[in-house]
Amino acid sequence: MAGLFSWAVFHRRVGGTYFALITQALALAFSTLIISRQDVTGGFNGLTDFTSVFGFYLSSPGTANGLYWLTLAILCAVYAGLRFLLASRFGILLRAVRDGENRVRFLGYATTPFKTVAFALAALLAGVAGALFTLHAGVVSPALIGVVPSIEMVIWVAVGGRYSLAGAIVGALAVNLARDAVSSAFPEIWLYCMGALFILVVTLLPNGFAGLVRVGLVKERKA
Repeated sequence: MAGLFSWAVFHRRVGGTYFALITQALALAFSTLIISRQDVTGGFNGLTDFTSVFGFYLSSPGTANGLYWLTLAILCAVYAGLRFLLASRFGILLRAVRDGENRVRFLGYATTPFKTVAFALAALLAGVAGALFTLHAGVVSPALIGVVPSIEMVIWVAVGGRYSLAGAIVGALAVNLARDAVSSAFPEIWLYCMGALFILVVTLLPNGFAGLVRVGLVKERKA
């Protein structure tokens, strides 16, 4: 579905702000659909009757530990696979499309397939992550679908570093740990704190934590 959608959109050369608005509108529409089909999806409560997987009870400590290590292994495998992909010819052209799509097009490359594959792969990984999250949390809630979760993921990448795979992972961990701490201490203003964090990072650290590490390594090599 992601491949068909992205091909239809990218083939018409829709991008930038317009593409972001389309994807956010689809997320909002899907969230509304889930809430409206209460007989199937549980409405605002979502799906909560997840008790076992492949015969293993999710409430068992052994199953919880196994899911933790399975999630960590999948994360490492995905990270290694994406590093390999970005180092390939496809990855080089994909970064070129990101930095200067018109130049790549003038060189004779069709940019639509590259962006379509990237979008479909991102959707695949998001689906795997969602399935693993469901096993850990035991619930699928409409609150996890829509505009707000999408914005939170953008904040993760912005904080960690949008040009770094490792930075994105660090950003996701750091922001979620900070959110848990801030929301527990200041439940009424934690959303404002998240917004302020995003503004500060975009303004002062456009490359996130990964940019700071890269600058530090460059200074160390020069020294």
